[in-house]
Amino acid sequence: MKHFGIALGLLAFVAAAEVGAQETGLALGTRAPAVAVRDLDGNLVDLGQYLGKQPLFLEWWATWCEQCDVLLPRVRAARAELGDKVQFLGINVAVNQSPDRVRRYIKSTDVPFRTLYDDEGVSTRAYAAPTTSYVVIVDRSGHVAYTGTGGDQDFVGALRRVAAP
Repeated sequence: MKHFGIALGLLAFVAAAEVGAQETGLALGTRAPAVAVRDLDGNLVDLGQYLGKQPLFLEWWATWCEQCDVLLPRVRAARAELGDKVQFLGINVAVNQSPDRVRRYIKSTDVPFRTLYDDEGVSTRAYAAPTTSYVVIVDRSGHVAYTGTGGDQDFVGALRRVAAP
């Protein structure tokens, strides 16, 4: 019986690895929260406008985040490949940052997403973002299809699946 439990746990681990990175954060398959976050100009952007309509790539990031810098080329490549099929949003966590600092970074770095500024932590709490470089991919039905953290995460397969017709 003990071996059966170990084997079952191993199978669950392997199955989860095949589906997505799922390290932490929202559980795969859950409905993505429809929260409103401000942009750099102070306007509210309702994430609910995308949910159930088109796939969504979300990354919680900061200008000082080294893992975000490592991840940036992968995000650029994914945007170049799938940007017409997926909405890309970068949610700046606003810790030790100002809107002006974020604007300067965006201008000098050419980030591949529309930037939101979560100075109230609304999306950070709703999406259970454990750290910067946290990526959530939402499918067109509005459910979480992938979560992961770190600069070496491989989210492209999940992104291609949610973008497929």
